[in-house]
Amino acid sequence: MLSQSVEYALRAVCFLAERAPEPQTTGQIAKVTKVPPAYLSKILQQLGRSGIVRSQRGVNGGMALMKSSEELTILEVVNAVDPMQRIRECPLGLASHGVRLCPLHRRLDDAMAMVEHAFHATTLADILAEPSESIPLCNFPGPKAVKKR
Repeated sequence: MLSQSVEYALRAVCFLAERAPEPQTTGQIAKVTKVPPAYLSKILQQLGRSGIVRSQRGVNGGMALMKSSEELTILEVVNAVDPMQRIRECPLGLASHGVRLCPLHRRLDDAMAMVEHAFHATTLADILAEPSESIPLCNFPGPKAVKKR
């Protein structure tokens, strides 16, 4: 349902949120999030164009979030990399359907609307604060201790 680019972007912003406010290099992000560096660079550029991350030059430079994790929604990250596509008219091009979706396509669009709403209502901070027994794919938060509730 979500592209690999979205998955990678979400991993990267989670890592940056955990390390905020210190900028992280593309190499550091790639290593921890297990995203190929060249692919990650393209994703970070898209996130930068959308105002989600900024780059900082210099010795202690790298990438950092432009918003706090409490302000940044999952939907913003998704739409920056691979915008969600809603069904606005018949995907089969049937003139008889036009913008009046058939029951199948209406239900598919309704499901997309629910996902879109859930992502809009969920911040990065919500994801990072949620207690879980699952071991994440990426070994972060690293030096910071994971808080258990």
